[in-house]
Amino acid sequence: MNNFNAYSALLLLWSILASSNLPTTATAFINPIEVITRDFAALTRKVTAHHILLPKSDDVALALKQRIRNKISPPKDSDVAPTYIVDAFAAAAKKFSRDGETGTKGGLLGTLAPQGYCRAVELDEACFAVPLGEVCGPIESEYGYHLLLVVERTNCPKLDGRYTKIIRGRDGVSKVFVGEDDAGYDGGGGAGGEMMKLAMQQVGFWIGVSFAGGIVAEVAAKAANVVDTLPWE
Repeated sequence: MNNFNAYSALLLLWSILASSNLPTTATAFINPIEVITRDFAALTRKVTAHHILLPKSDDVALALKQRIRNKISPPKDSDVAPTYIVDAFAAAAKKFSRDGETGTKGGLLGTLAPQGYCRAVELDEACFAVPLGEVCGPIESEYGYHLLLVVERTNCPKLDGRYTKIIRGRDGVSKVFVGEDDAGYDGGGGAGGEMMKLAMQQVGFWIGVSFAGGIVAEVAAKAANVVDTLPWE
């Protein structure tokens, strides 16, 4: 065994790693904490939104968008009383939307629906990208043009901050943004979000340990098999 020195052992271990499918550098390893956190966010990211489906006409879409805005905030010289944003949008959806399934429900796409819920990919992506509580669009899809109103969204702290939904104001008209401090729940930030992040880190740590342990065990087993076949003196 005098020929089997430390240098030979190092070369042997490297040859085993090189001949296997195992990653050989730190950058090749997948960070389990990042994967778990990302997947958890995707699973818990949900939205409550209304839409209006219109023909592919900029003039029609923009005219209706302005009409809804005028209902929400009438001109100062108008005698028309302002309307709560969800009421104004829902009324327009019932009257003008070409989506027969949602139009009768005021354009409601779903209540706390997960990503991927909408058939139109562009509309689904917009639900998790447009500002909360604003009439947005037109958004083009294969079905036509969409006007969109997001009234609640969870686990999008980078986009919404601590605000997670809008509710009717005390005056019955104005919209009020509600966050985890006001609503009694956490929309992705705050103490609840930190606790979940910590839990994900703990799970990720142990998965990483198990993963690394499996690699070490496999390498050790292969090394033992190779060593057993060496012509020892």
